Amino acid sequence: MARDAALVEASVKKKVVAPRSWVLLDSTGETTILDADKYAIMHRVQIHARDLRILDPLLSYPSTILGREQAIVLNLEHIKAIITAEEVLLRDPTEENVIPIVEELRRRLPTINVAERTQGEGREHHDADAIEEEESPFEFRALEVALEAICSYLDARTTELETAAYPALDELTSKVRDELEQLLDDDDDMADLYLSRKLFGASSPVSGSGAPNWFAASPTIGSKISRASRASAATIHGNENDVEELEMLLEAYFMQIDATLNKLTTLREYIDDTEDYINIQLDNHRNQLIQLELFLSSGTVCLSLYSLVAGVFGMNIPYSWNDNHGYIFKWVVIISGVVAALLFIFIVAYARYKGLVGS
Repeated sequence: MARDAALVEASVKKKVVAPRSWVLLDSTGETTILDADKYAIMHRVQIHARDLRILDPLLSYPSTILGREQAIVLNLEHIKAIITAEEVLLRDPTEENVIPIVEELRRRLPTINVAERTQGEGREHHDADAIEEEESPFEFRALEVALEAICSYLDARTTELETAAYPALDELTSKVRDELEQLLDDDDDMADLYLSRKLFGASSPVSGSGAPNWFAASPTIGSKISRASRASAATIHGNENDVEELEMLLEAYFMQIDATLNKLTTLREYIDDTEDYINIQLDNHRNQLIQLELFLSSGTVCLSLYSLVAGVFGMNIPYSWNDNHGYIFKWVVIISGVVAALLFIFIVAYARYKGLVGS
């Protein structure tokens, strides 16, 4: 019985999902380290397992920006984050490339009103409301920080590649560019990224009159989303398919990434042209070596013919016509040399006539 209990306990331990390190940033810029498994994250942000699987560093997924009902899922190279209308979850906060993003989110996520309240409440109420109206929703500020970080990362890597002339040029940029282009081409996907709009629409009364019911019941929630709700009020009460604000945000970074990709493409074309030029030079030297080999081979053939005649006359075989004809040696040497030279000249002239060698 004890052995069976130990086996059951061991099997249960094997099924336990190892927790992953996340950093949580809220609308005030406060950070909290979370060691939560995927089921806790799924329950917190209300996304499916297939969406969370995109952020798994052990799996190979392309760069992706997904808009879900209550969250935006980001997978941009080393930036793996989940953005909601109230908080940001960033994976692996201790990674070298992620630490600056956490610091930038901590600096930029707090609204102007929060900073102003720390200095005093000397401003009038209508001025504060005007500032809030001009602010972007919380999810867009977080998305902008992520896009700025990935653009800076790609620019830095591009500079390194330009310096080192590394041949693998556009694999970093093309995936992010394609994802942004696909997102810009689909208004429905961009509308899904308006988390504050959906949250406001779900929380507002149908009649549109009076204060929302959840303000009295949960003032904490109301204070968290009031700024984001008022910031997107113009688009909330208007056309729900109006994605102009997000489109302008994405287009700015799309142009920056596209410029980086064009720079990489130009560098790749320059390297290809240089490689072609080097190959042409090598082919030219190879052709010169072939010509030299042809000349040497032709001279070897002619000398072989000359050596054949010398070998015939040099054989130790008695024959009568060699008696009293000592002058024949001179004529054999002269005639054989002339024939060999004429044969060499004929071979070279024929090769030039056929275009086998240069003039």
